[in-house]
Amino acid sequence: MMKNVTLSVDEALLAKARERLRASGKTVNQEIRDHLQRVVGDDAQLAADLELFERTAGQGNSHGWKFNREELYERR
Repeated sequence: MMKNVTLSVDEALLAKARERLRASGKTVNQEIRDHLQRVVGDDAQLAADLELFERTAGQGNSHGWKFNREELYERR
């Protein structure tokens, strides 16, 4: 279910936003919905990423390479 929200926005700011978004084919409404989705995060994607991390953690192969702090910070 979609809920309507009323916002107060400066007219000049809204006009600039519409102009920029028009180039990408998006509306101000869509941009605000997308922004709010990014703010709250995508729980399904987060769960999938966490499951992948847990499933594959510790399964890498360094082919004998060992971490060396000096090499990491070596200037070239």
